[in-house]
Amino acid sequence: MIRISRKCILLDVKRAKMSDVIRSESERAEITVVIYESADCVKDHDFRTETNTQQPQQQTGSDSVKIRSSRAAAVCLVLLSVLLLTAVTALCVHIYTNNTNYTQERDQLLTKINSLTEERNQLLTKINSLTEERGQMLTNTTNLSDEREWLQTNNSNHIQLNKQLNQEKNEPFECFNGMDGWLYYKCSFYYFSSETKSWTESRRYCTERGADLVIINNTEKQKTVDKMRDGKTGFWIGLTDSEEEGNWKWVDGSTLTSGFWGFGQPGGNTSENCAVSYSSVFHDYSCNTNFKWICEKNILE
Repeated sequence: MIRISRKCILLDVKRAKMSDVIRSESERAEITVVIYESADCVKDHDFRTETNTQQPQQQTGSDSVKIRSSRAAAVCLVLLSVLLLTAVTALCVHIYTNNTNYTQERDQLLTKINSLTEERNQLLTKINSLTEERGQMLTNTTNLSDEREWLQTNNSNHIQLNKQLNQEKNEPFECFNGMDGWLYYKCSFYYFSSETKSWTESRRYCTERGADLVIINNTEKQKTVDKMRDGKTGFWIGLTDSEEEGNWKWVDGSTLTSGFWGFGQPGGNTSENCAVSYSSVFHDYSCNTNFKWICEKNILE
């Protein structure tokens, strides 16, 4: 019986802690009674203990399933977190790469835009320059057209005049502003007076009609005048040294270089300062002497 209740004794000792030391047999008897009395309790305690032992075993299996499920969930969560982190990282890298590419493309496009803008400005400058040149060329063309028309008109007039001159160059004719006595020969009109005047008055007569005393400065002119004048009468011509003795000048201001002086002419007399054409030669006379005169009007002057 002691063996049967040994566990109970130990349990009661542990649970109740009734005494630290058993000193007497009476106390042992009391303990035995207590053991006997508590046998049912021990049985009941053992039954509860077994029941409690079985329940934790059952609970341990359920907890294992829960733990495994929790671990699986944790693993899945970790994996999902890793996958999500990887996806976010990849997305960030992708966005950064695309952003870098877009930035480079934007810079390239801006560079191209600037280049195209400069080219456009250069083209506009060239267009403006070409427009100005075109305007100048149009103006020059207009001016040239006007000049061409003017030249064509003058050329036609010159051609007509040339034809007329070719027809009449060898035929002196009378006509000068409706006045009688004027002869035309080789681009000049000549007037041979029938009355006599001094050299000064003779010249005044010519200048009042837009002419002047004739200038005979070459052999052809001398022959022409000789052919047109009447006989051997002397005529005043436009030659004088009244400004400076011995320095003979024509009425146009040119100096006499080669004249047709007669023998012993000019005579050297200081009072004889005007020239007369007489018998194809020149003679000097006093300017106050009265002679006929010859007026000349060149149509090209």
